Amino acid sequence: MRRKVLAGAIGAGLWLACAASAAAQTAPQPQTPEDLAQHRQLWLLSIPGERVRMHAYVFRPPGPGPFPLAVINHGSIQAGPVREKYRMPEYSIATQWLLDRGYAVVLPQRPGHGETGGPYFEDQGMCEDPDYRQSGVRTADSIVAAIDDMRAQPFVQRTGVVVVGQSAGGWGGLALASRNLPSVAAVINFAAGRGGRSNNRPNNNCAPDRLVTAAAEFGRTARTPTLSFYAENDTYFGPKLSKQMADAFRSAGGNIEYHLLPPSGTEGHLIIYSRDAAALWEPIVTRFLATIE
Repeated sequence: MRRKVLAGAIGAGLWLACAASAAAQTAPQPQTPEDLAQHRQLWLLSIPGERVRMHAYVFRPPGPGPFPLAVINHGSIQAGPVREKYRMPEYSIATQWLLDRGYAVVLPQRPGHGETGGPYFEDQGMCEDPDYRQSGVRTADSIVAAIDDMRAQPFVQRTGVVVVGQSAGGWGGLALASRNLPSVAAVINFAAGRGGRSNNRPNNNCAPDRLVTAAAEFGRTARTPTLSFYAENDTYFGPKLSKQMADAFRSAGGNIEYHLLPPSGTEGHLIIYSRDAAALWEPIVTRFLATIE
């Protein structure tokens, strides 16, 4: 009997050791020392049920926290060879603005892109028959995974998360808003959408009516406060289409505030990178966040 008990104890100990080792391998963790000048580290974030781990830059203000979390989500492109070379996202203007206001900021690189690699979960399909709803849902899945990993960190608050997205990342933000996650306080999008500039031709969208329909589908259940910015000279999602998407989202029940900014540089789709555009959106975002805090 004593041998059986001892063997059982040893077996349990080995199982616990293996479980702890597996947990350590899948738990989010910094991969580089913190850059003290920027308080930046490279982390690996997990996605439930998937082997691929998202590379992510994590920034935090000075001090131990806990800080509210902001997640900034990059755009995408259908062309595989281009996605393979996708650079790690660094939205310096938006990141610094959030850091200055006390947010910890994470910028995940989603599967199918650059250093993260792995399968491209958010494929929208062929231009003739795109599934914009599903592509948005899968983008939102990756965003939620990043949120969940970071909320487990001692320097991050568990509520009050702000989700920021650009282009396809913003489209994923609209999909995420439809889930009304208790941890997410607000969604802020810059030039959100999918299927813009088909064949790299300006103002040439794949099935724009389907984009509007998908926006309405997200809006039916979306009660998370959402703020969307576009520019008049966005050649991916022009003023008419961007307003149609916002109106469809709102008419279906979604909680959205839409702003069309003046022309920005040579391509309005890139307003998140523009300091001139930031001078216009910063006071709007300040007022917006004050209403949800």
